[in-house]
Amino acid sequence: MGEGNETAPVGFLLLGLFTDSKYPELLICIILLTYVTAVAGNSILIFLIWLDSHLHTPMYIRLSQLALMDLTLTSSTVTKMASNFFSGKRNISKLGCGIQMFLYLTVGIAECVFLTLMAYDRYVAICHPLRYPVLMSPSICLTIVTVSWVGSAFTSLSHTIYIMHFPTCGSGEIHHFFCEVMAFLKLSCEDASTYEKVVLVTGTILILLPFGLILASYVFIFLTVLRMNSPKGKNRALLTCSSHLTVVSLYFGPAMIIYMTPGSSLSPELDQQLFVFDTIITPLLNPLIYSLRNKEVTRALKTFLGISLISN
Repeated sequence: MGEGNETAPVGFLLLGLFTDSKYPELLICIILLTYVTAVAGNSILIFLIWLDSHLHTPMYIRLSQLALMDLTLTSSTVTKMASNFFSGKRNISKLGCGIQMFLYLTVGIAECVFLTLMAYDRYVAICHPLRYPVLMSPSICLTIVTVSWVGSAFTSLSHTIYIMHFPTCGSGEIHHFFCEVMAFLKLSCEDASTYEKVVLVTGTILILLPFGLILASYVFIFLTVLRMNSPKGKNRALLTCSSHLTVVSLYFGPAMIIYMTPGSSLSPELDQQLFVFDTIITPLLNPLIYSLRNKEVTRALKTFLGISLISN
């Protein structure tokens, strides 16, 4: 009896990333370095926002939530992948698989909402600055943050429970580096084609609607910026918005290919590589693009380092 058949009754096998690569150790080390950098950047951002009272504003509170999402997303996938690779064991329990799926879906849905909210925040700040305190008040932001987390968790929990109740057959090998929904459904003994279509339609809506709203926000922002009299302010605003759009595109672009392309036309290798952008690259770029370059965050970091050096 093969290894897959032995472990299938009690769990599943994650085949991992870079299975056909000639230098898997090098690639995994690069992934780990990226992961450590992403964890450090997001952790520093959360710590500074929590520590510095000047950063206790709706915008930075939302950024701390985005950093928390990125930490959850990358840690729930990369750590298990690396552990399996270096230990030589590819197994994951059914409970562990369900937890991975729940966390990925929760953070994926919530991050789409948060990126849209942040684009709207920038739109109001640039296009309607006098109405900003009313439209983006702390109470409104707190309500949106709470609804985003609760709604995303409830939706992902419903999907996870339903998916994990599908009976599985065969070796239990999941052709992915984590328990991704579509990869897991391929193990089902029952016909899951109808539910796969539901997942694809839902995923497409959750991707296209936020991305469309984000693009619309930045169109209005660019039109407003182009009417600015200050060339320096115009260039700075255009550079900031362009960097934001770049990292947003790196998040939504791969997701569009995954969920809007027929599954048969995507190889498992390409599918996994696209997920690398959402689970590893984007968590690395988000704190760098959105926060760590800001003057307020830089000042808070310098203040903290100054206090630390004095205390030592």
